[in-house]
Amino acid sequence: MNKIKIQLLTLTLFAFLMQGHSQEMSFEEYNPKSTLVVPENIVEKASFPFIDIHSHHFQMATQDLSELISSMDNMNMAVMVNLSGGSGEGLKNMMDNINRNYPNRFVVFANVNFDGVGNPDWADNAVRQLEQDVKNGAKGLKIYKSLGLRNKDIEGNRIRIDDRRLDPVWAKCGELGIPVLIHAADPKSFWDPMDSDNERWLELKTRPRRKRSADNPAPWEQIIGEQHNMFKRHPQTKFINAHMGWYANNLQKLAELMEEMPNMYVGIGAVIAELGRQPRNAHNFFINYQDRILFGKDSYQPEEFPTYFRVLETADEYFPYYKKYHAFWAMYGLNLPDEVLKKVYYKNALKLLPGLDQSLFDN
Repeated sequence: MNKIKIQLLTLTLFAFLMQGHSQEMSFEEYNPKSTLVVPENIVEKASFPFIDIHSHHFQMATQDLSELISSMDNMNMAVMVNLSGGSGEGLKNMMDNINRNYPNRFVVFANVNFDGVGNPDWADNAVRQLEQDVKNGAKGLKIYKSLGLRNKDIEGNRIRIDDRRLDPVWAKCGELGIPVLIHAADPKSFWDPMDSDNERWLELKTRPRRKRSADNPAPWEQIIGEQHNMFKRHPQTKFINAHMGWYANNLQKLAELMEEMPNMYVGIGAVIAELGRQPRNAHNFFINYQDRILFGKDSYQPEEFPTYFRVLETADEYFPYYKKYHAFWAMYGLNLPDEVLKKVYYKNALKLLPGLDQSLFDN
């Protein structure tokens, strides 16, 4: 028997023996546990009291706030900012429930109704309502991503974020001294082709409604550019760019934008996975812009907060994120200095939200 035949028989026998051991597995199923052994510092409770600048509780007018307070205390959350305050009577009812029970632990932001943009009196009515909401206790204005994506004027046209018909609202926020927290667009990958190069492929496969065509309803770059135009046109108004303006994966670009727009702050809600995979780069960014970064989580899931604490506070290496579809990579700690942590956790928010109970943060 020649050498080639022996090799073929050997390969055939090996394939036969391995038939019972082979396994087909999809990418969605493949989620191995790391065998890496490194020091672990699990942080269940933030080292300093913190303000969550980005939370949503639509039923705060009627819910039992003591349940929230208990979970907040467990993680050292001093103040929760509810961005879903609505306006008018609904917001007033929220504030009544808060003031009756825990007046120093919750902050409410108002929202604007963009229905009717294009009517001659829309801006006057919106500004008047905002003034009343602030009198009723609102400490800021939250703008949802529907502006720029779904909101339309009375002619059926998409309302651009930098539409000049909205200018009186942004100007009034500056006059009242309240910040505007705005979520514009979504991650750029949602507009990109859904192929093997797209980091959000798994998320888009499991949540297909998030996928957009390149110009649905406009290119990503255009929507983000509209937001920046609006920031620049209102330098006296403080803007908190939610989700770090979707530039947490490009901190060099974000740094350029921070320099261009000194009235722009950023919140870290829902982008901790981007920061945790570039610990040295992110550490330097936090040092350089420590006065303009705010802690925020977005969805209120208490079991997810420790990942934020661990990324910000420790020097841990290669630990898991809590949602594979969001981030299939591992996290690393930024190991931020205490003074920077204090600014991110509460000092920067205190500057934007005057009148909070300072005793909650005295160490």
